[in-house]
Amino acid sequence: MNLIFSNIKWIMLGSGIITCSMILSALHPSLGLSLTFGESLDGNLANIIVRNWGALIALIGGMLVYGAYHEPNRNLVLVAASISKSTFVFLNLAYGQAYFAKSGLALVFDSVLVIIFVAYLLFQPSKK
Repeated sequence: MNLIFSNIKWIMLGSGIITCSMILSALHPSLGLSLTFGESLDGNLANIIVRNWGALIALIGGMLVYGAYHEPNRNLVLVAASISKSTFVFLNLAYGQAYFAKSGLALVFDSVLVIIFVAYLLFQPSKK
């Protein structure tokens, strides 16, 4: 646990930068979906949904970078990131087995981060 506590800033910074890379889906939806799931969606509705999805994920990444440097907001950022990443993992496990070949790395990455973030939140030393 000390490894997590002593390195949480760098864990948040690195994971935030990687998570921000999903801005690609907001800028180029078909490429973002292809790289993440190996498929693409077409049409205006797909553009709205995928661009919004990419922007929200990039926002979580930006929050992780912010939280890495602003300790008073760190817990809130870690809770939001954990919820977002857990939702992605659970939805993929429930509905996305066909995409595991492409999305597997992201699922493992996000799962490990959720475990780290929740462990930090649950076991952080008291600041009394």
